Amino acid sequence: MKLHRVPARTGLLWVQLGLRTFLRQPLAMAGLFFMFIMGVSVLAMVPVLGAPLALALLPAATLGLMAATKEADSDRFPMPAVLASAFRASRERVRAMLLLGGLYALGSVGVMTLAAWLSGAPAGTALEGGAEATLTDPAVLRNLAWQTVLYIPLGLLFWHAPALVHWHGIHPVKSLFFSLVACWANKGALLVFMLGWSGVFLGVSLVLVLLASALGGTAAMQVLVFPAASLLSAAFFTSLYFTFRDSFLTDEGKPAA
Repeated sequence: MKLHRVPARTGLLWVQLGLRTFLRQPLAMAGLFFMFIMGVSVLAMVPVLGAPLALALLPAATLGLMAATKEADSDRFPMPAVLASAFRASRERVRAMLLLGGLYALGSVGVMTLAAWLSGAPAGTALEGGAEATLTDPAVLRNLAWQTVLYIPLGLLFWHAPALVHWHGIHPVKSLFFSLVACWANKGALLVFMLGWSGVFLGVSLVLVLLASALGGTAAMQVLVFPAASLLSAAFFTSLYFTFRDSFLTDEGKPAA
């Protein structure tokens, strides 16, 4: 396994490949993303252990969406079972993925705890106060801002880790290191990738505003926002596979996945 450095413009290619692959199998990819979100959301509602378990399953669920993208990119229809790809591997790799999930849950809880301490707000304030409290309570806004900042390094650590564990049998701790190194080496491409997706979301938002204005204002906007945001989020997750595929090479010089 070797690191592959790519030029910054590759970030736009990843956006294009994600959109193209999503449009090739829109019903499948959107349906799998909805199953992923619903599964995590339902699990998170279980008292006490639900939220930590939902966090622990996120790396495996993300890997499932990447495996679905790989299927769609190969002109195969991704079936729902692909979401469980992480748990259909060898026993050793399943254990490694569960360890990775545990590390992610611990990291997420650490981020929320540290953000609450730095902002002076209880970690659950944003959830308890609702949307109105979030917009009016300075402590909640500081909490959310700190969470956003602190989740960046956590996200880079886990960006490629699930794929490295599942497809290449890398130890979970080593996968975090390799993921961080790869993200840093290709930081230009990742920055362009994120800016590209920001542009896509902004462009679609402007179209929705114009369309809602023509159809009836606020009521129409409320109807259009959720499906549009869901489809764009599904397309974004579709593009994650390509960021991994192009960031690593096998020892034979082939793409990593």
